[in-house]
Amino acid sequence: MLNRAARFFPILRELKAHLADGDSLLEVGSGYLGVGEFWRGSFVGCDVAFSLPPVKNMRAVRCSGLALPFRNSAFDAVVVSDVIEHVPTDARKPFITEVLRVARKRVVFGYPCGKAAFALDRKLYEDYKCRNLPAPLWLEEHMLRVFPDEHLLDDLIGGWRKKGRPNESLAFHYWMMKAERLRFWDYLFRAALLIAPGTVERLLRYADYEPAYRKIFVLTRCSEDAHV
Repeated sequence: MLNRAARFFPILRELKAHLADGDSLLEVGSGYLGVGEFWRGSFVGCDVAFSLPPVKNMRAVRCSGLALPFRNSAFDAVVVSDVIEHVPTDARKPFITEVLRVARKRVVFGYPCGKAAFALDRKLYEDYKCRNLPAPLWLEEHMLRVFPDEHLLDDLIGGWRKKGRPNESLAFHYWMMKAERLRFWDYLFRAALLIAPGTVERLLRYADYEPAYRKIFVLTRCSEDAHV
């Protein structure tokens, strides 16, 4: 659970700072939880499948991220967290273009970024194999394709301003993913998030430094700059 908090808390800070009451939110590739595990407002979550019933504040839509069934600029903000690395490399640019199409003000992309992040996941994958443990499905999928780098968005965002930041140092990410396999640490993380989520959120900020496992990119439509 801590790993989901680590990747979503920076996104939540962005949403809370810039979404007004009544603004609409879409998460692409949400699964049944998505940002709704920590975000109390209503939102639309879309994915190709939902393995469990979605959280109550999500309006679930089953679809492909390459053909979103929404009009242009339908949502004030769109979140795409740890999805792009699962998209085939030749489909990543069309996927991003489709996400930008349905966004009106702001888009937040987060993804494992670059060769060092891929090498770390390879090491984690080998840890599972050495211990004769089944690797999680997401990690199996990570081994199939190279990770996107920090320049993936550069030639696709005409009309948008990009701001990037590190999320989870490589060392912290590796420690956290190994710790969560142990029942003691998993229970401890869950209890801390239940009892003192604000404290956990503040502490996790100290783990967001380079070299980072993940990068978070906030795109703001240029017409909105005057209001930021």
